[in-house]
Amino acid sequence: MARGAMENSSSPSADKIEEEVAAAVEEAKELSDAVSVHISRNQTDEQPLRQRAVALDSKIRSLRSSLYSLLHNKNLNPNLADKLDEDLQRARCILVDGDASSLLPGHAQGRFLRMFLGPINVRASRKDVQLKVKEEYNSYRDRTALLFLLFPAILLVLRSWIWDGCLPAFPVQIYQAWLLFLYTGLALRENILRVNGSDIRPWWIYHHYIAMLMALVSLTWEIKGQPDCAKRQRGVQLFLQWAMMQGIAMLLQNRYQRQRLYTRIALGKAKRMDVVWGETAGVDGQLWLLCPILFILQGFEAYVGLLLLKTAFVGVISEWQVVFCGFLLVLMAIGNFTNTVQTLMTKSRFKAKMRRSKSKQALN
Repeated sequence: MARGAMENSSSPSADKIEEEVAAAVEEAKELSDAVSVHISRNQTDEQPLRQRAVALDSKIRSLRSSLYSLLHNKNLNPNLADKLDEDLQRARCILVDGDASSLLPGHAQGRFLRMFLGPINVRASRKDVQLKVKEEYNSYRDRTALLFLLFPAILLVLRSWIWDGCLPAFPVQIYQAWLLFLYTGLALRENILRVNGSDIRPWWIYHHYIAMLMALVSLTWEIKGQPDCAKRQRGVQLFLQWAMMQGIAMLLQNRYQRQRLYTRIALGKAKRMDVVWGETAGVDGQLWLLCPILFILQGFEAYVGLLLLKTAFVGVISEWQVVFCGFLLVLMAIGNFTNTVQTLMTKSRFKAKMRRSKSKQALN
């Protein structure tokens, strides 16, 4: 009888749970239908806003083109042209830095992203998500800049103190594998930033493609040991020294230039999705320190590349990897130098424009 009583007492509970499960299933269906209606309604309401955003962006571009045409034909006062150009730049920053940016068409996703991620859309629909992508990129650069400096420094110290002036192959290959991971991560993040409206120069992305290729090839490069280790590893030693200098330059850029970029964003002269690369965001005092370091770094990079080519052609190290890496280093040095000079010329023109504006204000 006790057993029968237990079965009777459990029956209402079983019936109740069955009803609750059925109610949960029905509620899930209703909620799904309601969300579908809400999304459909939002898409309908969003379409006119999207058209307005695209039309305004096109209008700003057209006005800027007309402004430059009038200035070129000397049909417009240069001081007035500068003011109108700043107003148009401010209007565009308002458009692309607000929530309306999600309504504008982004950069097309290139083959690199499709190769690694497939045909998925990496453009964020909300501005706060886009800014989180940028902050993660900055954080990644901060971490890797320190490792870029410490990793080769440790290898060179151990070479002198423990390895009797002859680097073993395994730790060098670990460093080369880390470089491949580093540049792949940078290239992926920069492509995603460009899709979300950042102004990263195409050269820096191409630079990282080349660096990825060089790191991949260097993994197959046999690290020669004794006899005559110092001569055979001269290119590796110089490359590690160059990497230390690169780490110092990255730390300076990350530390000082980002502060200047925040100032430019506050003044409406840059977008919140813009990032620091090269010397575009530096002020005069920082440029006096940074530019010589950059030019020395680029010259040393070209020197290491030429040295590798020389060692291959004179027969000291005749592997194809040496020739290939030497050529890529020279190519990157030339590209970096050209980009730096173009940036400085742009900055010089901008400073001249600011001086004209200040002179006009002083006269008034």
